[in-house]
Amino acid sequence: MKLSSTSSVVDPWRALRDATDRHRHEHGCWAFPHAEGSVLGVLAAAVDARRILELGTALGYTALWLACGAKKARVDTLERDPLHVAMARAAIEKAGHAARINVHEGEFAGVLPALQPNYDLAFFDGHAPTPGDLAELRRLLRPGGLLVSANQQLARPGSASYRSRLSDADAWLSAPLGNDMTLSVWLPDG
Repeated sequence: MKLSSTSSVVDPWRALRDATDRHRHEHGCWAFPHAEGSVLGVLAAAVDARRILELGTALGYTALWLACGAKKARVDTLERDPLHVAMARAAIEKAGHAARINVHEGEFAGVLPALQPNYDLAFFDGHAPTPGDLAELRRLLRPGGLLVSANQQLARPGSASYRSRLSDADAWLSAPLGNDMTLSVWLPDG
């Protein structure tokens, strides 16, 4: 695989990022490759994640970055669009990470209750987060686990409540990261 560079960061998944952008433009869908893939890889490495949960797979770009950052981690990633699921599985297989990344197909509300708790890191990159999503993410994170929430700027019923709940200092230690991301650590006594 030929490596390409975005500024000074080598992006081994740049071709997939570009393919995702082309797919979105051709099909008019919401498959966005999150721009901060390398940041997610660094965060996964920093917390020494062994279990990672991603909500919103698109074509697999960020799932690959998460797996790249945490070499011993297993990644569960959820996507509702069957075409995106097939494309993500193919990209992940091609990259040689199919044994560590499991792409689940379905709506978040249908898949999340079947997952077992104690994820070290969770990344929300679905359309716009809701309080129900946050309740499931808190249930699934281990105490002290890291939640990375994207799409904070998108308007959807409940999104403002999601952001407000991340500001609850008794439950979360949160900090903004860029325009649309928030880093939050679940405080187990909260």
